[in-house]
Amino acid sequence: MIPRYSRPEMTAIWSPETKFRIWFEIEAHALDALAEIGTIPKSAAKTVWEKGGAATFDIDRIDEIERVTKHDVIAFLTHLAEIVGEDARFVHQGMTSSDVLDTCFNIQLVRAADLLIADVDKLLAALKRRAFEHKNTVTIGRSHGIHAEPITFGMKLAQAYAEFDRCRARLVAARAEVATCAISGAVGSFANIDPRVEEHVAEKLGLVPEPVSTQVIPRDRHAMYFATLGVVASSIERLATEIRHLQRTEVLEAEEYFSPGQKGSSAMPHKRNPVLTENLTGLARLVRGMAVPAMENVALWHERDISHSSVERMIGPDATVTLDFALNRLTGVIDKLLVYPENMQKNLDRLGGLVHSQRVLLALTQKGASREDAYSLVQRNAMKVLEQCADFLTELKADPDVTALLSDAEIEEKFDLGYHTKHIDTIFRRVFGEA
Repeated sequence: MIPRYSRPEMTAIWSPETKFRIWFEIEAHALDALAEIGTIPKSAAKTVWEKGGAATFDIDRIDEIERVTKHDVIAFLTHLAEIVGEDARFVHQGMTSSDVLDTCFNIQLVRAADLLIADVDKLLAALKRRAFEHKNTVTIGRSHGIHAEPITFGMKLAQAYAEFDRCRARLVAARAEVATCAISGAVGSFANIDPRVEEHVAEKLGLVPEPVSTQVIPRDRHAMYFATLGVVASSIERLATEIRHLQRTEVLEAEEYFSPGQKGSSAMPHKRNPVLTENLTGLARLVRGMAVPAMENVALWHERDISHSSVERMIGPDATVTLDFALNRLTGVIDKLLVYPENMQKNLDRLGGLVHSQRVLLALTQKGASREDAYSLVQRNAMKVLEQCADFLTELKADPDVTALLSDAEIEEKFDLGYHTKHIDTIFRRVFGEA
């Protein structure tokens, strides 16, 4: 986790203090269940809660023990015994390290998902506000980067809203995917611990028992989680890339906010660069790159190995912290995005009316021309516009083959921009609902 791209609330989820507190709660809830079943004295569970619950775990001390034991869970349990005293002998009864590690990891992923879902909600609110603001701001639609037909800028943002609404649903599903608990002991057979312990711990921690955990929670769940983060990151990059293109000097239909005192270049004082969206493009690549090792973690040996462990110690914090930062940065970009309708109109006019070529084509076919002939008539006039900087409407009116089928008034009627935006309300209702 790099502080430059981290936010404190998400970073806190992955701190050693949070991790050890979760480990303690897993162990203490398991003791409550063991005490209720009658496996251990209730007084022992109470003592562990009282002493461990009030303690501040000494991370340096745990690290010192681990340097000797070479085992992080044993190091923690040893430190907990130093705090609790004699009753610590009942801690970890019938459990294995993966019960603690996997359950904790899933709790952290669930908490991270909750923050990410909240992040998306903020982004959706910003996209909705700006989409309605520019619902009827006409701009050019592009295919292959080339002018196609008119749309509205609000439609662009509505598309992004719909995409991130799907991202939200995927995050909710990913959260449910990893919200499982394993307290099943070595190889997951419950030989030395009652399944009721797992059920109790799961309920207390807001999880559900893993149906078959072997000695680890199956990593297909985590693969889906990190793949989802990768998809969300890709959606971030899609919108960031759109803004970067729109900010190009030759286009300049929208632009990142440039704050007072901000500098764009160490060499060229005139520069106002799309640095935030370029940054988002890079961050998206990082998050996507963490999906592949998560998928490779699925194929573990037999009931357990730890080849996944080193991967998850890195991608768990890094992917969630990075995506959290990226979502919040994108929300800020959308909130303050500078939009230039006058430049949109200039760009619409750049091709001398060619954006209406399909309407003329269809009108000719409706007057009796074959599609092939109509296409040739329109294209030959369009090429004059592109190659000679002519005016499309003027060329059409001067073409006897066109005017043999369409009157001047009929041709002119095909150049109405409003024709292209008549279904924007329908699109908005589909995206945002009737309201």
